[in-house]
Amino acid sequence: MDVDVGTRLRAVRLMHNLSQRELARRAGVTNATISLIESHQLNPSVGALKRVLDGVPMSLAAFFAFEPAIPQKVFFPAEELVEIGRGGISYQQVGPDLTGRSLQILKERYRPDADTGRVLLTHEGEEGGIVLSGRLEITVGDQKRTLGPGDAYYFDSRTPHRFRNVGDDDCHVVSACTPPSF
Repeated sequence: MDVDVGTRLRAVRLMHNLSQRELARRAGVTNATISLIESHQLNPSVGALKRVLDGVPMSLAAFFAFEPAIPQKVFFPAEELVEIGRGGISYQQVGPDLTGRSLQILKERYRPDADTGRVLLTHEGEEGGIVLSGRLEITVGDQKRTLGPGDAYYFDSRTPHRFRNVGDDDCHVVSACTPPSF
């Protein structure tokens, strides 16, 4: 079982109306320690977590039994899309953390001649998308088609597949897959 210690600690801290600085002071740790734990950049040892929780005060058992109500963000301005691509392909993901989500939505940009690689991709789930601009060649199993603006695709992701920009301009696509695969 994976426990999101950072999110859980933040929820406990806010539930007790404590700032990061105040919790750090009470626990005898640095403010940076609390910040790093909550931002998932530091996974504390059991002893360090107990020391932090002594500042609330809360036992380890109560902490791990606690289920925080975490409101899920609904709206994402363009500047908050998370870049997860590399090379000639940009994948901008809607939402920074897909924990607990069953759908991944991407804004994709393929530079001319960019492709997902010679080895066809396979993963659990389904995916689909709509080409907004440009020309995208999609191979799914033994089928291959070049799609243009307004054309769409939807397939079982366990079928080997590949994407390639065959045009002279950038190709833009909005896609979704379930479960998240990046």
